[in-house]
Amino acid sequence: MLTLPNILTLSRILAVPLLAAFLWWPEWRLGYGIAFALYCLMGITDYFDGYLARAQGTVSKLGVFLDPIADKIMVAAVLLILAGRGVITDLHLVPALVILVREIAVSGLREFLGGIQVSLPVSRLAKWKTTLQLVALGGLILAGALPFAWLWDTALAAFWLAAALTLITGWDYLRVGLRHMDS
Repeated sequence: MLTLPNILTLSRILAVPLLAAFLWWPEWRLGYGIAFALYCLMGITDYFDGYLARAQGTVSKLGVFLDPIADKIMVAAVLLILAGRGVITDLHLVPALVILVREIAVSGLREFLGGIQVSLPVSRLAKWKTTLQLVALGGLILAGALPFAWLWDTALAAFWLAAALTLITGWDYLRVGLRHMDS
């Protein structure tokens, strides 16, 4: 069902290769500026696809399925490109790894629980985690366009904080999921 909210979600997925292309050359400040603008546009569509689906009463199974996947693809692509191109290095790879591992683990947990008809709703703290992750990654991208040390330092601090929230929410979901697993 191709409603406007679902089209917005699909547009985020389709924009990921373009975003990755602009992030490929860390020394290309204009590319990082364009990537930041595209990343912000993708974030705005993330907000509006859910808002419109609820407001129009067009929440669909396709949208419920695709929206978290679009978020994870976008976050994973940015993390992998920034790490692979040497923007995120050394100890700062730890939060990237924490974020990726948690996203994969929670997706697997949701799949397992879905198979036994148990829902794992998104918690309020997980929404804050996602917001902070998106802001931190946006800050890291913007720091590639604007050479201000304070911007890089602020984005890194937010990145580490997002990783901490990622661990907390991942643990919360795991505790809920463990109650539904056989011993």
